Amino acid sequence: QVQLVESGGGLVQAGGSLRLSCAASGSIFNIFTMRWYRQAPGKQRELVAVISSGGSTNYADSVKGRFSISRDNAKNTVYLQMNSLVPEDTAVYYCNADLQVVPYSPVRDYWGQGTQVTVSS
Repeated sequence: QVQLVESGGGLVQAGGSLRLSCAASGSIFNIFTMRWYRQAPGKQRELVAVISSGGSTNYADSVKGRFSISRDNAKNTVYLQMNSLVPEDTAVYYCNADLQVVPYSPVRDYWGQGTQVTVSS
């Protein structure tokens, strides 16, 4: 059974920083692309940042220059460093990963349960 568990969310003042972590555990053979999404109240879930297995990254325009995604393949963990936070960053943040549980098995995507980030003005 594969699990993705996020941590690091919380309440922070505008201008502050938070670092989110998402650790994948269970029967995992290989992890490919990893992503962070967020969903604010009343809004659709949006893609925030992506990192490939080779370390290539992409960001939503709204977070470029403020957020940084990274991964530690040895720990099956992806991180999201969030700086210069603004109230509009308030949302539940979810990690997502494409992975294989055994060799030659289909690549499936898995989701974490989400962690709340609240930025006060």
